Amino acid sequence: MKFAVKKALSSSGARVGVLEVGSCPAPIETPALLLATRKGLPHFISPELLPSLPSPDSNLLQVSPLHFLEGLSTTTISKIGGLHQMLGLKQHGIAAVPRDSIQCLPESKAATRLGASFETPCGRLLIKPKDYIEMISCMKPNIWASLADEVPAWVSEKRNKTSVDRTLRWLDDCISLYPAAGSIFGAIVGGTSLEERKRCAEEVAKRNVSGYWIGGFGLGEGIDERPALLREVMDILPDEKPRLTCGLGLPEEILQGIAAGIDLFDSTYIYSLTLGGFALTFSLDKSGEQHNLQSDQIGSDSTKINLRATAYRKDMSPILENCTCYTCQNHTKAYINHLLNVHEMLAQTLLEIHNTHHYLRFFHVIRAAIQDGSFEEFRQAFLESRREHFKGEAIST
Repeated sequence: MKFAVKKALSSSGARVGVLEVGSCPAPIETPALLLATRKGLPHFISPELLPSLPSPDSNLLQVSPLHFLEGLSTTTISKIGGLHQMLGLKQHGIAAVPRDSIQCLPESKAATRLGASFETPCGRLLIKPKDYIEMISCMKPNIWASLADEVPAWVSEKRNKTSVDRTLRWLDDCISLYPAAGSIFGAIVGGTSLEERKRCAEEVAKRNVSGYWIGGFGLGEGIDERPALLREVMDILPDEKPRLTCGLGLPEEILQGIAAGIDLFDSTYIYSLTLGGFALTFSLDKSGEQHNLQSDQIGSDSTKINLRATAYRKDMSPILENCTCYTCQNHTKAYINHLLNVHEMLAQTLLEIHNTHHYLRFFHVIRAAIQDGSFEEFRQAFLESRREHFKGEAIST
């Protein structure tokens, strides 16, 4: 793995970079979205439909090694040749992160100095560094994050300190157990404690890691708390290494993370939208203005529409008129509404294609805004348009 920052804004931490991953045929521009997967494949998109997504933006997949605790053993995966060979996705990069943001439960008392407690498909299990390293060595991902003791926002200062101590110890164990690890991302935790976040970042920055996984977000902290927590970490981390985070999914949260200097994000937000029957419809205007919010449509909150609504039963238009995704080019709202109402999984497939395509385009617009120096204006216009929409809704109700 190689990473280089191409442009960084002095007005904020936002930056554009290029990430080269061995199995990807082309470099991937950052900030970028990692496609969330279940056992290596997107939840509803089959492998033959992956090429319909913008490339190379869609060539990074995120897996949780914990998902493989049921089904094929890691030994079998190793004999096959790793995840790339097993999945037949030799042109994609795979990032392994020991967190399932969909099923993630808050803290468990089972976490000890011996290992991390995770909610897995087989129930809550204690995963020791040795077990985790065995998974990683068998799966052969391009990028992998070390174990982390992530805690929710409401724990005590003492518990935050314990989480940092454990995470650092597990990182050292991972490095010593797998010295030829390649691209390991060191986990940074600390909950909502500025002091512990800073201590963890300082210690991880001393280790021989290829990048950083800023963990512990999306676990109950307020959106207004994050800038200070992110700033405390980013001020310490070296600029030349990439930064990944999980748990920030809403457009506002993505913009917040990018403004702080995050390079890679997970996409579990897309899964949640798709499962609920929602389609993203917010404007991708380069100015950030949300002038076509479609707020007159049923089930719209200016970001998405609910295609389960009866209003779309006879709507023969695509989700978005100007969208170039496979779904919008070939199907209508009425058809997807019908599929949802008769519980056909094809509805989720078509929605995930559209939602993933739309969010990847959102990242493309963000990168362009950073390149031409207008990111802060774009961000402020986007957020202000959203605030104005919700104000108007409050007044009308």
